[in-house]
Order: sequence, then C-alpha cells, then structure tokens
Amino acid sequence: MVKLEEQVKTLGLKAGFDLVGITSANSFERDEKASIERIRSGLMDGLPWYNEERVTKANRPRVLLKEAKSVISLAVSYNTREYNDQKTMTGKLARYAWGEDYHNVIKDRLHNFVEELKVLVGEDIKTRIFVDDGPMNDRAAAERAGIGWFGKNTNILSQNYGSWVFLSQVITSIELIPDQPLLKTCGTCVICIEECPTEAIVAPYVINNTKCISFLTIELRGSIPIPLRHLMGEWIFGCDICQDVCPVNRKAVVSLDPNFSRLHNVSTMDLISLLDLSESEFNTMFKGTAIRRAKFAGFQRNICVALGNIGDQATVPVLSKVIESDYPDLVRSHAAWALGQIGSSQALKTLKSQADLNQAPDVLEEIVSAIKAAEA
Repeated sequence: MVKLEEQVKTLGLKAGFDLVGITSANSFERDEKASIERIRSGLMDGLPWYNEERVTKANRPRVLLKEAKSVISLAVSYNTREYNDQKTMTGKLARYAWGEDYHNVIKDRLHNFVEELKVLVGEDIKTRIFVDDGPMNDRAAAERAGIGWFGKNTNILSQNYGSWVFLSQVITSIELIPDQPLLKTCGTCVICIEECPTEAIVAPYVINNTKCISFLTIELRGSIPIPLRHLMGEWIFGCDICQDVCPVNRKAVVSLDPNFSRLHNVSTMDLISLLDLSESEFNTMFKGTAIRRAKFAGFQRNICVALGNIGDQATVPVLSKVIESDYPDLVRSHAAWALGQIGSSQALKTLKSQADLNQAPDVLEEIVSAIKAAEA
C-alpha cells in the first residue's frame, strides 16, 4: 500500500509542481531569531511591512492555522530558456518576471492541489496556502522539508533545479510524516558574495536589503542612492547576478513551463522605446506580470539609470524629453543623472537649460549634480 505521504507528493507533481516536501508545523525558531536580529540591525530598512510582528507569524505555522499539524512545501522551476540578443541598449529583467505573475499561476495550482488533497484524505481538512505574499517563511519551510538548502545569497538551492524555483506552502491539519532536511551546504564557495556589485551580501546568509539591486529596482519608491546607481548596470527590474554566478545553477534543469516563458521580450526592446511609454501603455503592456510591482515611475526611473550606465549619446534626445516634460519628478531627476553620466555637449546643454527653470528641489539638486559630473 502506498503511504499517504507519497500520495500527497504525487498529487503535488500532478498539480504542476517540480518538488514536494513535508515538514512539521513546529515553529522555525532559528529563522525567527535571525530575522528579528536583521530588522533590529537595520538590514531590512525600506520594507516597513516586514516588521517583528510579521516575522513572528511567519515562523509559527500554528499561529497562521491553529489546527496545523504539517506543512507541505512545493516548488516549481522557472528556469526557462534565454533569448540570444545582440542589441546593446536593452535592459535586464530578473528571470522570475519573464512570464506571468507567479503568484496567480501558483495559487491556481495550489487550489487544485488542495481540492485533490481533500478527496484523497476523504475528510474535511483545514488548509491555508501561501505564495510569497503572506506572513509565511517559505524558505525556512522549504529547507526543513528537504526541498533544498540555504545558499549564502539566502536563496534556497535545490539539487536539480538550483535556486530557480518559486516556493509555496500548504499548512494543513493532516498529520504527515515529515521529510528530513538535505545534508548539503555551499561549503567554502563564496562566489555570490564576491560577485554582488553593490556588496549587498554582507556575510554568508545575510543581505543588506538597502543595497540589493532587487530592492532598489522594485520595492524602493523614492530616489536610488547616487553611490549605488553606477553599480546597477542595465538591471531595470530585479537582479539575478547572485544566481547567475552560482555553480549549482549552472547545472540546473531547464524548465519548459509555458507560464514562465517570456510574455514580453523586453530584453530585445530598446530602452528608449520603454522610456517613451505612457503610464497607461505601461499598465497595459505588463498587465498580469510581476513587472507592475515596480510601478510606472519606478520602472521609468530604473530605465534612466540603465541608460546612464550604458552611456550612449544616442539616448540624449529621449532623456532630454523626459527632463523637459511632465514626467514624474522621480523620473526627471534620474534622467538628469543619466545625462550627467553621458556628459556630451548636448546633454550638458539640456541640463543647463533646465537649471534656470523653476524646478522641484530634488530635481534641481540632481540637475546641478549632473552638470558637475558632465563638466568633470
């Protein structure tokens, strides 16, 4: 007779997941303590919703579901194929944002899985699902359920799929025999730490959120700190550097899941065209994708930084248009910075013409700073 745990895992695979593991509903005490320490040390600044109350809930499954006895951890790969692109003025998107918004895709799969689980067990069970958008420590659950181990970049590394996996959890009232954690670590490897351009990985398993390119391009609503801008390269949404350089990921199985293949081939769309989008065009183009998390002004801000880092004089006209028109001040200020980085005579002319106008203080400060950079 097939054990219940194996039947549960089979259901998970049929529902569209690549990995399924089981752990108990006991609290994640080590992870709760570590998270609170990071909050208190300022490493999570910029995420006001990530507070100690949330951390406490996230690491105590029985607080999230009082009848909880087990946690079923599920993972699905999003390691879809890349496009070969020879263009030079294009931006980079984190791989997880290439396709449909994973929250929606995985929630649908979880709902189907839970319905089949109820049929399998034959009783009215209690469940609660999580897909990276609620107070649940997905990574702690995945590690303890044997899905993977913690990488030094804080991502969960699985044996066959690397860290290119979306994690989700089902807390349930079913009593299941837990799996054992994997007896693997990153060993002495520190490539991810060494290759992070902003030095956001301040120690193994510890990230300074305020320096992470993913935070800067997605969660940050204000101005990107000037000392970090030139380190961001062409990333306009998220960052995969610490995953791209990971030796485990070099051998990761390629996913054929159509939901996570590119919906919009932004990597082959000229950044100039993207910067010229209106807000309504932005919302229409990226409807149903994770990219809208950056918001219109944030996305345009990111594009300006990328263009400044590319430094091509061909982008001066569109950057000049931004700073001379009614774009949000956040975007105009970063366009000024980009013009300062390019430093051509035309860029300097635009900046000086705008410095004489009645500008918002933040924009004027950026313009003055950009003029100095262009003249240096």
